[in-house]
Amino acid sequence: MFRLFDNSNFDFIGKRKLALMVTIVIAIPGLLLLPLRGLNQSIEFTGGTIIQLKANSAEMTTAAIRHALVSAGMENPEITTFGSENEFMIRTRLDPRTKVSEETTQRTAQAVREALGAKFGAGSYTVDRTETVGPKVGGELRRKAALAIIMSFGAVLIYLWFRFEWRFGVAAVLATVHDIISTLAFISLLNLEVSLVVVAALLLIVGYSLNDTIITFDRVRENLRKYRRADLKEILNRSINETLPRTVLTSGTTVGATLALLIFGGEVIRGFSWVVTWGIVIGTFSSIFIASPVLLAIEHRWPGEDVRGARTITHDRPRHTREKTTVS
Repeated sequence: MFRLFDNSNFDFIGKRKLALMVTIVIAIPGLLLLPLRGLNQSIEFTGGTIIQLKANSAEMTTAAIRHALVSAGMENPEITTFGSENEFMIRTRLDPRTKVSEETTQRTAQAVREALGAKFGAGSYTVDRTETVGPKVGGELRRKAALAIIMSFGAVLIYLWFRFEWRFGVAAVLATVHDIISTLAFISLLNLEVSLVVVAALLLIVGYSLNDTIITFDRVRENLRKYRRADLKEILNRSINETLPRTVLTSGTTVGATLALLIFGGEVIRGFSWVVTWGIVIGTFSSIFIASPVLLAIEHRWPGEDVRGARTITHDRPRHTREKTTVS
């Protein structure tokens, strides 16, 4: 049976400096924009107005309502179906710079009514409820999302510390931090709206990237036992090449699914689709070009016993030093 990249022998570790340059070129523009214009946060984080309405006209679809509101000057309105196909939930703000209050909610609701009335007619819908969403809820959501990411890092670090060694855990966490920073730069560069689904996409990227890195590190651990006197750089390259077919197949099929969401999923989940697609690509990149080189750098700086407890994992160290640390 044909197997993609079977018996490959690429020098991934030798290209680590080039990979670092690629990372810098990708991340720097977005990170420079981040403090200048900030993240484009949805009203779930900034606060705004929620309007629930029932459509009496077949012409009122999610896309048509969004077009009517955008034409009226509302930025990034969020429209989703609620219950049946003719019930809609609209989240929007007239001016993102204005503090959310009862007055702004009334003005926003009136602007929505006028925009929908002009587009579909006065009797084409009925408003069921109108309410204000304050920014306090968004602040709580941001804190919980950050806490979830930090807790996942801590859990993985402890898991890898016990299963492998602390150096593996630190390398995996640093590679995942690289993915999050690169994804935030990507979001800033494309000016994607940060909503709850985008936060969910970030958490998904954390899990995907860590899983991909752990699979590579598990092969590294096996090869450390199998090739007892091999250099760490050689073992890392061998391990990445041996897991490359699995990595390419998994990331390729997953990207195919997220591209389908991106093309056919509609505006509601477009931000989620962009972020997940990018996250899979950058997560695969980091598991190959970031995690293992970071492990090599850590071990070069702080050498210690490997997962077998048999010898020090060293790189470019004198032979007599290595022999002294060998345990038969």
